[in-house]
Amino acid sequence: MFQSDIDQPARDTLRLIGPDPQNWVPDREGIDHNVAVIGGGQSGSAFAFALRRAGIGKVAVIDAASDAASTGPWLSSARMQKLRTPKGLAGPELGLPGLSFQAWYESRHGRAAYDAIDRISRVDWAAYLDWYRKTLGIEVRYRTRLVRIEPAGDHFRIHLDIDGRQTTETARKVILASGFPSNGGPIIPEVLSENLPRELYAHTLEPIDFEKLRDKSVAVIGSAASAFDAAAVALEGGAREVHLFARRNRLASEPVIRTRGYPGAYDNYGALPDAVRWHQAIRFRRAGSTPPPDAVTRAVKFPNFNLHLGASWTSARPFGRRLLATTTDGDIAFDFVIAGTGYQVDLAGRPELTGFADEILLWRDRFSPPSDQSDENLGAHPYLGAGHEFLEKEPGRAPYLRNIHVFNPAAFVSFGLPIGDVPSFKRDIQGVVARISRDLFQDDLPAHEARINASIADDFEPALYASAIWRSPSTVAAE
Repeated sequence: MFQSDIDQPARDTLRLIGPDPQNWVPDREGIDHNVAVIGGGQSGSAFAFALRRAGIGKVAVIDAASDAASTGPWLSSARMQKLRTPKGLAGPELGLPGLSFQAWYESRHGRAAYDAIDRISRVDWAAYLDWYRKTLGIEVRYRTRLVRIEPAGDHFRIHLDIDGRQTTETARKVILASGFPSNGGPIIPEVLSENLPRELYAHTLEPIDFEKLRDKSVAVIGSAASAFDAAAVALEGGAREVHLFARRNRLASEPVIRTRGYPGAYDNYGALPDAVRWHQAIRFRRAGSTPPPDAVTRAVKFPNFNLHLGASWTSARPFGRRLLATTTDGDIAFDFVIAGTGYQVDLAGRPELTGFADEILLWRDRFSPPSDQSDENLGAHPYLGAGHEFLEKEPGRAPYLRNIHVFNPAAFVSFGLPIGDVPSFKRDIQGVVARISRDLFQDDLPAHEARINASIADDFEPALYASAIWRSPSTVAAE
């Protein structure tokens, strides 16, 4: 295929859908952005396109990463070989096949090559997202970090750090779409954080120099996908041995979340009663996060990989330049430990929400589960509205919260999916955009009433049809 033809499906798609609608949102004095999207990865990029197609202009997409290659986890903290989701799921293309990963991949490698892959390569996905942004002309402002959101009447002052320079801009709506870091951050066990110097451990979210772990003894705490991915990379990089510690007596292998993947449950999940949504969240928590079989195989094939089941760390301390861990399997010395221990939802701990985090309605404020289903972690999740917006703990105290939309894993209990991952795109991106469109329209209703009631020039004069007006014979005769 000639290079000039490689993106023909995308060009045809953009031609057939026609030009983007004009921005219909009236300008407001002192407002820089109608919508500020925090995060320029797969979610933020898809939101930029969806908002544009909804006729909503003055949208800013910001990302703290230094460039496109480092935005999102795909070329940094993500260490899987393949995505964990099926290759055919609807994603950032938002219902337009010519902009899909499949169209992109087939135009470069052919249909047979696409048919041959079972899941999408992580590196291919990163390349596709880069192409997606360039093809759609999505501009991301890199080296721009959100410091704080400050309510200011009918809008927000968003305090930014732009490559070390502090500045403030204004926005009417904010979408939090920067993944795990924007809902609380990583969980690092106290046995590590309170007893070991920082150079002896890292979380899987963080950059890890695996080359320095060559010929070293490495511990991994956790048994979900990211833990196995980190263990495998360490082994592939020449670690002398890797020990992975799982709290459960067997690895989680039941992907319970799939049971609600059919259209009825998927499309209507947000409207389920609170008790049903809570039960599904508890069911997932108790079943555990399952690593893909190939992630397990990738580590297990190494003879120097050691799996500890039903094992936990009771203490850890420096041991010369190493560390000594006391575990349920005995005392073991390691050179380094990696925490694949997941993430927490802690809105009060997010600096960008400082000043009003205690006004946000949480699940523990809204729902009291049966005693055998209590869970502090799930209770800390925000209880979100239909458009993923924050709600007020006390109605009337913080009405501005409805203008902050959550598109990150903190939305899990409310919407039943890892929000921000591909499975959430088809339903939730358009749902959030529809809510933003409605709010912006209604908040400017007087201006829109004036616009839709305005006088408009006739398309034609009566002379255009005068000759065809029927007249009775008597009328003609009288003339």
